Amino acid sequence: MEEWITGRHISFNIEDRSYLANLKREVHRLSIQCGLNEKKVAEVDIVVAEIGSNIIKHAGGGEVLVMLTDQPQPAIEIIGIDAGPGINDLARMMQDGISTVNTLGQGLGAIKRLSDFSQVYSVKGWGTVLLARFYIKPPEQYPPKPGPELRTLLLPKPGERACGDGYFINADKTGIRLFLGDGLGHGPEANKAVTAAISSFRYCMLSDLSEVMRQINEDVKRTRGLVGSMAVYNHRLRNWRLCGVGNIHMRMWTAAESKTYLPYNGIIGHNLPRTINEQEVEHAPGKEQILIMCSDGIKTRWEMTRYPGIFRYDMSILAAAIYKDNARKTDDMSVVIVKVK
Repeated sequence: MEEWITGRHISFNIEDRSYLANLKREVHRLSIQCGLNEKKVAEVDIVVAEIGSNIIKHAGGGEVLVMLTDQPQPAIEIIGIDAGPGINDLARMMQDGISTVNTLGQGLGAIKRLSDFSQVYSVKGWGTVLLARFYIKPPEQYPPKPGPELRTLLLPKPGERACGDGYFINADKTGIRLFLGDGLGHGPEANKAVTAAISSFRYCMLSDLSEVMRQINEDVKRTRGLVGSMAVYNHRLRNWRLCGVGNIHMRMWTAAESKTYLPYNGIIGHNLPRTINEQEVEHAPGKEQILIMCSDGIKTRWEMTRYPGIFRYDMSILAAAIYKDNARKTDDMSVVIVKVK
């Protein structure tokens, strides 16, 4: 029995129908724990069964990620991932009642109808990512708000319960504060290191990010240490400030270009560089800007040309696509994406 922690995904490998029982049991348990009513729990059950059945019958296997999230509002998030042939006529298959495998819920249209939010991204020869969310409270209590889109994907090393990767995100009317850390190694001690760093960052009142990094360094010296990067966006000034130590990958996209921002060498808590400076990145008015940060559990040589049109989708789809193609599965894995307009 897994422990459900908000903001952290649990992975279910779906190799054949025998694996579906565990997936359905665990998500059913989560649905009840969240306080969903009996009708909503039944709808979650159908969607989970549909996602699992599609992965087995159309792709021969895959993976389902499940998370209790608070972005964009408190919800159960379910992501189905496969490397199958892709969906040829996605528009037709999204119609309610259309199913090529005669499943109980009658296909992708049922997933769209029963979920509070859903999207399907599919590329011929690459595979499919399916996203479904069920809000804990009625959607009308959370009217859409203009602002940044914040999405995360966080998974411990397979076989581990504690995750050595961790993040903190705070968004308000002034801007965004973000930290992503990766404790050395994995398991409980790595988790202690990243938890201490997140606490330090969260409550630090210093403005200059180089000074914030030095404060974190002092606060984690009794742990095994970590690598970490931080990003701060100012709505009024329309700029980012970035600073990192270690091998957290940071890449920024606009419609015209992408750029990777290199961190300093070192280990927070052990050997911080003597000289650290924050980097400033301007945000052009009216243009979308997407910041992606990954721990080293994700390979860094990924290109957006593999994912045509993916920026039009919810950024959880992009996070899952990056994970699908680049997860090492030998370490904790994390992807954090922020899109601002």
